[in-house]
Amino acid sequence: MDNYFKEHGLKWENCVGFCSDGAQTMAGSRNGLQALIKRDAADAHWTHCVIHREALASRQLSPELNEVLTEVVSMVNFIKTQPLKVRLFSALCEEMGADHTSVLFHSEALWLSRGKVLSRVFELRAHIQIFLEEEHMFESASKFSDEQFLLKLAYLSDVFGKLNELNLQLQGKDKHLPHLADKITAFIRKLEVWGRCLDQQNIDVFENLSEVAETTESGATTVIPCINQHLSSLSGLFQKYFPNNSAQYAWVMDPFNAAAPADFRSAEEDQFIDMTSDSTLRLRFNAQTLSEFWFGVEREYPLIGQRAVCILLPFATSYLCEMGFSAVASLKTKYRSQLKLKLCNAKQAHCSH
Repeated sequence: MDNYFKEHGLKWENCVGFCSDGAQTMAGSRNGLQALIKRDAADAHWTHCVIHREALASRQLSPELNEVLTEVVSMVNFIKTQPLKVRLFSALCEEMGADHTSVLFHSEALWLSRGKVLSRVFELRAHIQIFLEEEHMFESASKFSDEQFLLKLAYLSDVFGKLNELNLQLQGKDKHLPHLADKITAFIRKLEVWGRCLDQQNIDVFENLSEVAETTESGATTVIPCINQHLSSLSGLFQKYFPNNSAQYAWVMDPFNAAAPADFRSAEEDQFIDMTSDSTLRLRFNAQTLSEFWFGVEREYPLIGQRAVCILLPFATSYLCEMGFSAVASLKTKYRSQLKLKLCNAKQAHCSH
């Protein structure tokens, strides 16, 4: 990185922030990348990728729920690891008119994997049960006749589906820390609402769980304590990984209705008052993107503008980097061989070859 900066005439002192995962080699304040960068850019601020933090916060499961996930992964592996079983299961799904004809592998490295695997297994639960019985895997097949197992599977597919929705909201280009902080704060508030609904025996927010509960005698009553414990743990972990809520960015997101932060210097507070009293800027705020607005403010009120830009400028996630890795990974798999074949077919071979 240092050589690249030198070759292209980039100066480390202009670096205001850098984003990475939380691995020690990247985030270490003594020997990691963070320490190396701060030697040349002392004011640079390290950001722990918001998506990685969301994945870490949602990873932990209670023993009861983890047992269900482990059983699901075991079933999926049994079907997916042998080509013959894959074909037989696909034929069974087609014969029974299923919307999908395969289950999905679980991978800890993929952000959305857990939610997709659980949702697909829940959708194809009847097909999987029949297939396992035909393969004489009666113990595994019997899980789908167990009300407790089905209720927990339904809940896991629901909650990880919601976590996947949050993950997708955090992905993409032009994502600023204030925007993503709002998404995380909203999700934490939802967790609290879901917990209160469960206390009142209301499970409407979890669609799959409600569907299964309607087919059981006791409903979801028996699993509500387990679910409540997981939601409470999930809320605590999100607050641990995201200790700073969106309130700290209120003055950037909506300067005309937010108070100046307490850590503003006198000169910054004076410029903030001047800026928020400017009716022309107020009209401009509603007509421009957040970035465009603050870049314009920086020209007129440099102190306050620069401070806002330093919050908006750093990457909040490593999404763009991960997207690049995905593109490279695709080129190194079957897609690359297909690409070569298409290019070769499109060109006439040289007569000497």
